[in-house]
Amino acid sequence: MKHILSFITVITLLLTSCQGPQGPPGFNGLDGQDGDIIASSAFEIELDLNENNNYEFFEAYGFEVLPTDVTLVYILWETINGQDIWRLMPQTVYFDDGELVYNYDFTQTDVRLFLDGTTDFALLDSAFTLNQVFRVVVVPADNVGKTSINYSNLEAVMTLYGIETFTKR
Repeated sequence: MKHILSFITVITLLLTSCQGPQGPPGFNGLDGQDGDIIASSAFEIELDLNENNNYEFFEAYGFEVLPTDVTLVYILWETINGQDIWRLMPQTVYFDDGELVYNYDFTQTDVRLFLDGTTDFALLDSAFTLNQVFRVVVVPADNVGKTSINYSNLEAVMTLYGIETFTKR
């Protein structure tokens, strides 16, 4: 019995001390620990949402969007002392006769910006429907969980994903 235990110990030591060739190097950063943030794509668009376009507008991205990417849309809510104030959509405005919701949905090929709600859109002041400015930001799913961020803060999103300029349309 003593010889069997000695034999098993020697075999175990031999097997655990052997070293094979080193495998190929892995990809940097794909473990979510030390990789760079993958660049986001974005654009700015100014448009009218009125009866002529059924209070909606479809816009193709113009760049590749993967099925796992997420689209965020911000609306230029107001400008105070020359400073643009952006809000993450959807955004709701309340009226005596109902509510107006600026909303969006997206696919892998386009984003749809539209008005929703219970108020009569035809009675809205043109300030709510004409010359509306939106920023569309596509966030790659590879970035999810790499950092904690408040996505309602457009400046924080732009800084995190290195977005400096937008394509004006």
